[in-house]
Amino acid sequence: MPSAPSSSTSVFGPAPSRRTLLAAGGALGLGALLTACGDDKPAATDPDYKGWSFEDDRGTTARTKDTPRRIVAYIGAAAALHDLGVECTGVFGPTKLKNGEPDVQAADIDVDKVTVLGNEWGRFNVEKYAALKPDLLVTTMNVSPTLWYVPEESAEKIAALAPTVGILTGRTSLTQAIGRFSELAGALGADLEAAAVKAAKKRFEEASEKLRRAARARRGLKVMAVSATPDLLYVGNPTDFTDLRHYRELGVEFVTPDSTGKDGFFQEVGWENADKYRADLILVDRRTGNLQPADLKRTKPTWAKLPAVRAGQVTSWSNEAQFSHAGYAPLVERLADSLDAAKSLA
Repeated sequence: MPSAPSSSTSVFGPAPSRRTLLAAGGALGLGALLTACGDDKPAATDPDYKGWSFEDDRGTTARTKDTPRRIVAYIGAAAALHDLGVECTGVFGPTKLKNGEPDVQAADIDVDKVTVLGNEWGRFNVEKYAALKPDLLVTTMNVSPTLWYVPEESAEKIAALAPTVGILTGRTSLTQAIGRFSELAGALGADLEAAAVKAAKKRFEEASEKLRRAARARRGLKVMAVSATPDLLYVGNPTDFTDLRHYRELGVEFVTPDSTGKDGFFQEVGWENADKYRADLILVDRRTGNLQPADLKRTKPTWAKLPAVRAGQVTSWSNEAQFSHAGYAPLVERLADSLDAAKSLA
C-alpha cells in the first residue's frame, strides 16, 4: 500500500499521536498481558520445534505451536484473507466511517463482527490487542521491513504479543502480492481449490486479458492516476504502485511524473498547475479522505477545465484494494471498460 494521501495517512505531516494506554479498573494490566501472551510461544531457535510456521517478505519466519486461529490484521490484509476463506478476529486501519458504515477498504468484511483496534493512522489499542490473545498479526508493507499501520512507538510491544507477518505490496508484481496472500491463506488452512477461489482467479485472468485488448485498441491514450486533497493534487507514479504496474504490463500507457517525494509514489502538484500533464483518462483515488470527482468539479476550477474531466473520461481508482483475485478482478474490468469508452483528447 502506498503512502498516498488520505485522512488516515501521514503524508500531510506528523501522524496523530496514539491514545494513551489506560488500564481499565480491575482489568489485567498491559505488562501482565504481555507476560501471559508470551508464556506459551515456542522458541524460534528450538531445533525440535514442529509447529506452524510461515516465512514472510522480510525473510522473517513466524512460528506458533498450532495453526493460528486468533488472527489480527490490517484491514486490507484481512479483506484479502476473507476472500480466501480466512476470517480475522481483529483489524486495524480504515474500517468504519464516522456513521458506522464500512470504509471502502473493508471490502466484504462484516465490520460489526471484528474487533477494531484503531481506525486511523497511529491508532492501535495495544491493551485491546493483548486481550484478544492473538496468535498472529498480518499486515502489508510498502517497503520491507516496515509493517504498514503498526505504530512505530508501540511496535515492540505489539511484536511481543504474537508473531507478525508482513506481505510486500508496494513496488512489486500484483500477481506476486496476490500469490503471497494465497500462500498465507493456504498455510492458515484455507481451501485454495474451493469453487469461489478458483472462479475468482479465472475472472481475474479473463479481466487482465480484456484490459490487454483494450490497451492495444487504445494505443497512445494516456492515463493518469491521482489523489486529490483541498490543497494539492497528487500524481501517481506507475512504477511504485503495484496495481498500476500490472496495468502497464498489460499495455496501459500512464502519465509518469517527472519527480516524486522522498518516499516515492506521488508528485505533489499545486491546483494552479493541475494541467501539468496531459491525460485522456484520469483515475481518482476513492479512499476515504480524498476529494471525489463531483467535489473536484464543483470546488476546483482548474480540475473542471481539464480535457478528460470535460469529456467525462474520469473513473475511480482503488489503490489499496485487497490483494486477492476476487478483490482485483472487478477493478481490472472497470479499467478495461473505461479505456474502451475513452477517446484520445490530443
